[in-house]
Amino acid sequence: MVLALVYVLFLLYAILRLFRRPTRTEEDYIVAGRRLTLPGFVVTLVATWYGGILGIGEYTWRYGLSNWLVFGVPYYLAAGCFAVFLAGRARRSLALTIPDQLERHYGRPAALVGAAVLTVMTAPAPYVLMLGILVQLATGWPLWLGVLLGTFLSVGYVYRGGLRAVVATDAVQFILMYVAFLVLVPACVARYGGWSFLAQNLPAGHLLWDGGRGWQAILVWYFIALVTLVEPTFYQRCYAARSASTARRGIWVSILFWLVFDLLTTTAGLYARAVLPDLAEPVAAFPSLAQQTLSPFWQGLFFVGLLATIMSTVDSYAFICAVTIGRDIVQRWRAPADADLQTSVAVEAVPSSLPLIRISLVLTAILTMALAMWARSVILLWHHVGSVVTPVLLLPLALSHTSHRAPARLTLAAMCGAGFVSLAWLAAGRGEPFLQVEAIFPGLAVSSLLLLPALRRG
Repeated sequence: MVLALVYVLFLLYAILRLFRRPTRTEEDYIVAGRRLTLPGFVVTLVATWYGGILGIGEYTWRYGLSNWLVFGVPYYLAAGCFAVFLAGRARRSLALTIPDQLERHYGRPAALVGAAVLTVMTAPAPYVLMLGILVQLATGWPLWLGVLLGTFLSVGYVYRGGLRAVVATDAVQFILMYVAFLVLVPACVARYGGWSFLAQNLPAGHLLWDGGRGWQAILVWYFIALVTLVEPTFYQRCYAARSASTARRGIWVSILFWLVFDLLTTTAGLYARAVLPDLAEPVAAFPSLAQQTLSPFWQGLFFVGLLATIMSTVDSYAFICAVTIGRDIVQRWRAPADADLQTSVAVEAVPSSLPLIRISLVLTAILTMALAMWARSVILLWHHVGSVVTPVLLLPLALSHTSHRAPARLTLAAMCGAGFVSLAWLAAGRGEPFLQVEAIFPGLAVSSLLLLPALRRG
């Protein structure tokens, strides 16, 4: 608890310091003045992408090594594609947000639809839920209190400092997340034994490539991982990078760090199943393994590492969600029809969106806490959101960075149609793939059938 208190005091210091030095311009607030260096780019991107750490523990406890083929490999491939095809183009676009890019190429209605979808995608309810669960496990406090404290600490420093505050705190959280598992995994090996211990104590399916679930349960995540190509945290970091080369190299370096972290977390998840086969709540696999394996001091350090891992995602997604609501929806809706929000600093008719973003951040925090108390399955939420968001945004956003694109009205129809079909498919399946087909596939089919035949240079 002493280590946790030190971490909380660090965050409070960040909040109080940034409240004295508010950021005043949109570019500085949203993309850190476009001066993000390679180290800053890497630590904030790596830390942001791992907020679902308790979900990773749950999946590995349930399905074993297939975790790496579900939450590792497909996302490395998608991130590599982003680095090759989109990172440099995103940085050169000079946009501040994804809806800026959509409006420039397809008009304001498409930007508003994209912003609405991104609001759902970036609401950090599952991560706030994990914060509450973690605090509850460590202290015995009620879940609602853990959710409240975690949300306040995660968004407090973002309120004034914007992306700069996110990057500054992510540098510390990046170190803590790796230290936590570099403590736990060697301790498990030393106490229980190596591969032979796992082979003897794990269910046979846990060492199979598919975890005993079948090929479609694995394959669908390679399509859901395409959500990386429309991931707003990737775009925001690329928009903020000092140069296009910084953005590209930053993603490749990040992939290497993710590979190492996945090795650590998958190993820890396997030990959790081997050591705690009757665990009542698999979402608590990592904290429970630490309690079983580590001394009190190292348990505290591991707890702080988990806390930092989750909070580094909550702050980023809450910030992007607030920017999306305040700037990309409300401000865009209110702006004159001929105004370009991308250059709004120079347009007197479009006032700064910073007050709206900050109000939206408070509203996002309140809504997120309410959703977190209602939510139940983190992995299921990832699956459903990825199945709907990817078909809506993937082709329109990817094509906006090329010389080939479809007419604006048709693009808007494709976005709405793909989202409706995927959502209806999910509803028809009631938790299972309808007609044995995952919802992402019909959504992508609608988008492709409408857009690809109509492509033209322009």
